[in-house]
This record gives sequence, structure tokens and C-alpha cells, in this order.
Amino acid sequence: MRLRGHTLTGTAATGCLLLLAACGHGPAPAAEDAAPTPVRAAQAPARLPVPRGEGSEVPDDFNGDGHRDLVLDDLVKAQSHTDDAGIGIVYGSARGLVPGTRQLLTPKEHAAPVDGQLPALFEAEASCDLDGDGFTDLVVTTDPPYDGRGRPPVPLQLLFGSPTGPAGRAVPLTVPDRARFGNDWPERPVCGDFDGDGAQDLVVHASAGRLSYLRGPFTRGGAPRRAGTPLPSPGEAPTGPAADVNRDGYDDLVVRASAGPGTAAVVLGGPDGPTRTGVTLPAGVDVALGAFGRGKALDAAVGTPDTTAMRYDLPTEAGGSSHASSGGGGTLDTPGSLLDAADLDGDGLSELVSSGSGVRVHRGRTAGPTPRPAVTVRPAATGTTRVLTAGDFDGDGLADLVVRTYRGDTEDTVEVHRGAAGALVTTRAAVTFSTSVFLTP
Repeated sequence: MRLRGHTLTGTAATGCLLLLAACGHGPAPAAEDAAPTPVRAAQAPARLPVPRGEGSEVPDDFNGDGHRDLVLDDLVKAQSHTDDAGIGIVYGSARGLVPGTRQLLTPKEHAAPVDGQLPALFEAEASCDLDGDGFTDLVVTTDPPYDGRGRPPVPLQLLFGSPTGPAGRAVPLTVPDRARFGNDWPERPVCGDFDGDGAQDLVVHASAGRLSYLRGPFTRGGAPRRAGTPLPSPGEAPTGPAADVNRDGYDDLVVRASAGPGTAAVVLGGPDGPTRTGVTLPAGVDVALGAFGRGKALDAAVGTPDTTAMRYDLPTEAGGSSHASSGGGGTLDTPGSLLDAADLDGDGLSELVSSGSGVRVHRGRTAGPTPRPAVTVRPAATGTTRVLTAGDFDGDGLADLVVRTYRGDTEDTVEVHRGAAGALVTTRAAVTFSTSVFLTP
């Protein structure tokens, strides 16, 4: 999922979103010609009950029924100047997303009050199963009261999944004092199993080139199993989702030198967590990690508004050898301000998706993504289109592409284009809806 403030598009080893097709369960969908008529934005379906699940290892499965769900931030509003409605979840099924099966998470109903005040800000940041119960949990950012003196409170809260999705109120994330450094806000959470023990951990920004590393599993009170002193880092801004870049069984993450565009480095996980700095990446706006060239390690696509630089078979340590240092790099003549990576055709290689200016899909191959011709995804709706996420929402073993077209604060369209062998993605959307469905009772 692509969440607010996140610029890396990859996957944790447990999520398998990036190395091959995304995980999922359920029968393969019908052929495109037999697909049901898309749900149109003007036809908001009646709300359906969330199916009860028993727990699963599928990523973004908040009700644990074995089907991937979609998180939506920045929902459209009834009027331009009204507050955001909250966070929306559209639940999955054996045939993909079902817009009628949806849930609205609001600060009034789901946020934890701090010093007696409910937050006005309530936005999704990351998702993973933090307590290990088989139900995906949501990390949200809030705006707790702060007088500007001393160390600010932790703005992050944990909303735990259940057999019917996130239920009850969130709890504030506990970042022990020993794990903090300086007086920055603890923010930019990244989930991953960085120490290889099978539990999901969290990394958050500390300050001055340090990261707070919180080892999972987490309690229902929001506390990590363990947290030590902040880890030295090559940058200020941890970026997710995480991925096992060197395929050693430990999740790794990208850390940017700053929160905005610029250089970044891969920080490698290990028994002590993400403590080793790997390869430094070129300056850019966005980074996507994927199996673009079938190397021993993952590859990186680093984008700018004009071009995308490729770095193949990333070295594991700073200064280590790689294909990039021996002619394994390259440049795609495509904008890379927003990049995603996923296996859309099921061949075991990642496609590179760019949505900086239109949505273009570059097919993966053993020598890297083909520069031309790219497959262009043309939504039926008009407006500004961006990729929300790529993942297997219908359980057929192929990643699907979820795109959103904006037409102002009060109107949008979300389309799900299924992955397809040969064609990469279907031209016709399998599901179409508007986030305005969350405005209906």
C-alpha cells in the first residue's frame, strides 16, 4: 500500500508483494470478458457486513479472512472546505474488492484521546500484524496537544485488526524514553521483521541521523517487546514498506537523507535489527525495489520528474560490488516521481509502474525493465490519476493495479485493473467506485 509520506514501494519478506506476485487466497477470477459490470461511482452500493475471519498471513487483511483489503486516505468530502471523513477500508473477497463491504474509521469513533482531547488528524501510515494474531493492524498518525516545550508526545497510534476488521479505539504507540533521541516527533513508521524472529517490528524517526527501533510483537497496550537505544542511520527519514533486499531472511529498509527528495541508502537488517548501511542510492524523488533483473539481490528504480535510474543486484554493504558498478545500471526515459513495483504477469519478475505523468507499466525482463513500449493504463474517468497500490486482490497469483483519478476535493474514481499474463494489466477495470461511498450511511 502507498500511504501518506511514504516514497519507497517494495515489500516485506512476509508480505511477498514485490519479489513475486502478492499473496492471496481464493479461486482465480473469471476471464475478463465474463467479469461483472463495474460498480460506477454514482451507484454507491449498500453497505454489507464485514465477513468474519479466523486470521491469515495475507498482507493488509484486517479481518483475517484470507483476502487482501484496501486502505484509503484523503477521502473525498461532501464540500470542499469540510473536514476529511477519516480512513476508509474496502474489504476483499475471492473475486476481489467489494465496495459494499467497507468501513469508515474516524477519530471520533476510533482514535485514542490524549490529555482528554480527540485528534483532528487521523491518517494511515503503515500496516502489518503487530501483535501476531493473524489480523493486520493499522498504524495511524494523529496530532496530540503539545505546547512546544521539551520532547513532544508520540503522535502514532495503533488500531488493531479483529475478525470484523479494526475494532474499538486505537492505543498510543509506546516509544520508551531510552529509544528516543532529541526532541523531534517520532514519525514515519516502517513495519518489517528486521531481526528475523518472525514478529513484525517498527522503525520510526528519532532525530539527528538516528532511528528508534521497536521490536515486536507489540502488546494490546501499544508497547513493543523490547526497545534499545536509537540506532545510527545514514539519514533522517525511514521509508517503507520494507523488503528483504539481499534475501538473507532479514527485512531491510530505505532511509532518506531528509524527508524530501534527495539521496537515500539501504539499511540492512540482522539479528540486532537494521544496523548496517548498505548501498547508497542516487538522488531522486521516489524509490521502488523489485526483482527487475533476476539478480541475487533486489534491484532499485530511483525516479526523478524526468527519468528513472536503475540499479541492479544491489550490493549488501557500502562499497560492495554490484552489477551497477560493472555496467548493471541504466536509465529509463520515463518520469519517476511516483514509482511502484509488482509482478503483474506472474513471470517472477517485477514490472515497474510510473504514475508521475500518466500511468505507465514497464515489463520486467532478465536484463531489466524494457524502456519501450510501455503499457499505458487509461482510466475511464478524467482527471489526475495516480497509483494507490499494487497487490493481489483477487487471489489469482497476479498483482493488480489500483489507480485513483481526482477531480477536486469532492469527486474521484478508484479503479482496479487486474494483472494479466501477456497484457500485464486489463484495459477494463474490474472494479470501479468513488471514495464518496464513505459519505453514505
